[in-house]
Amino acid sequence: MKTEFDIVIVGGGPIGIACGLEAKKNGLSYLIIEKGPIVNSLFHYPSNMQFFSSSEKLEIDEIPFISNEAKPKRDEALEYYRRIVTSNKLNMHLFEKVENVQKNNNTFSITTDKNTYISKQIVVATGFYDIPNLLNVPGENLDKVVHYYDNPHYYSGQKVAVIGASNSAIDAALECYRKGAEVSLIIRGPEVGKRVKYWVRPDIINRIEEGSIKAYFNTTVKSISKDTITLTSNDEEVEIQNDFVLALTGYKPNFDFLEKLGVNISDDEKKLPEYNPDTMETNIKGLYLAGVICGGMETHKWFIENSRIHAKMIIKDIVSDSITV
Repeated sequence: MKTEFDIVIVGGGPIGIACGLEAKKNGLSYLIIEKGPIVNSLFHYPSNMQFFSSSEKLEIDEIPFISNEAKPKRDEALEYYRRIVTSNKLNMHLFEKVENVQKNNNTFSITTDKNTYISKQIVVATGFYDIPNLLNVPGENLDKVVHYYDNPHYYSGQKVAVIGASNSAIDAALECYRKGAEVSLIIRGPEVGKRVKYWVRPDIINRIEEGSIKAYFNTTVKSISKDTITLTSNDEEVEIQNDFVLALTGYKPNFDFLEKLGVNISDDEKKLPEYNPDTMETNIKGLYLAGVICGGMETHKWFIENSRIHAKMIIKDIVSDSITV
């Protein structure tokens, strides 16, 4: 098995795949390492999810993405990216987790749970979907509390509290309501999030106004018990009966991994990693960032459609640097 490469790409999502395609086109030896299946994060999206972006904006390397509707569903995206990987015979190791990365002079040593690889450059394209933003309240560790939502059928006939104001929370609230759940929507701010998909936002507002979904605005969770959830709503304590809690309060990149690599991260709440916006190279020479991870806690800033260009930027810099040398 080959263990030395020009580039090792950590993360086999759409942007990691785009980096692999670009490396292959430029004759560079490369390896994509993914801890789960192909496009692992997309695989763990809700089964009924529909993208905000149209299919052409999710395309990589100008490979056409044909979907039944203008805005594709999750399963269509899984099929699209899987076919790209298999038809292009990309060198990708699946279900292999990176455990440590060390830089030795001008090369990187990448240790996984299966092997050790040596690479001249490394690209981190790990996204942000693996670590949920926790509520940090008593009872959050109960089995009834989940931070990832899949299918509404599971919650039919149950009292479900959905926490959050963005797309994932609003989609879950509407789907669970339509499958027969009694839904309470808990939102920290005064209204439904402004970035909720434009065709979904009127739907949730109407369901709230008609009383089909009970919304608690300006509200936080105080504690969770086996049969109830206690809220602080407009400075008053409210306890409601509850069977399940969907804490869909967003996710964050693996900052510990970046810091372990030596990447500088801003000390403010944005936690922005340091990189050159023209090349995507970090403060560590030969170490590049691609995709959503570039935004730190501002996970809404980078998407597939506006970060797919990172692949070309990175490989262009690597190739030009090798020519210079």
